Amino acid sequence: MKRFCFLLMAALLSFVAEAQVKFGYFSYEEAFRSMPEYAIAQANLNDLRSKYDAETKRVEEEFNRKYEEFLDGQTDFAPTILQKRQTELQELLKKNVAFKAEAAKLLRQAEADAYAPLRERLGGVLREIGAKQGYAFILNTDGDACPYIDPTMGEDVSEMVKEALK
Repeated sequence: MKRFCFLLMAALLSFVAEAQVKFGYFSYEEAFRSMPEYAIAQANLNDLRSKYDAETKRVEEEFNRKYEEFLDGQTDFAPTILQKRQTELQELLKKNVAFKAEAAKLLRQAEADAYAPLRERLGGVLREIGAKQGYAFILNTDGDACPYIDPTMGEDVSEMVKEALK
């Protein structure tokens, strides 16, 4: 995949050099995090995450308490009571694992839902800047996607994007 991206970038840059096509570049992640709405979304997600963490801790403590009670009394329990308690602990453990998985899924979905309008807004700002400045494209420099960009051939639009997002 990296090789394909590299070849695509090389082809694009050679095309840009020959045709004198204008392009912009910026860090998507930096622009995204600079949005005022990002801090609000992040605070809401942190609040939700802390609620799930508190509930996870509560159920873990409940399981540990019941497990300790089981260990303390297992020598005194009748075989049927011992079996019943083991089954209860297994069910409780299964429920706890299922809750953690569901909580993680719900947190991922909440994050996607919270960030979707921000990504949409950022995309709109990029389209506006691209059209206004006459760019053929705007590159995202995150993740070492573009280890080198000649500033005489492209323009860093980071500040334009941040200003438009305010």
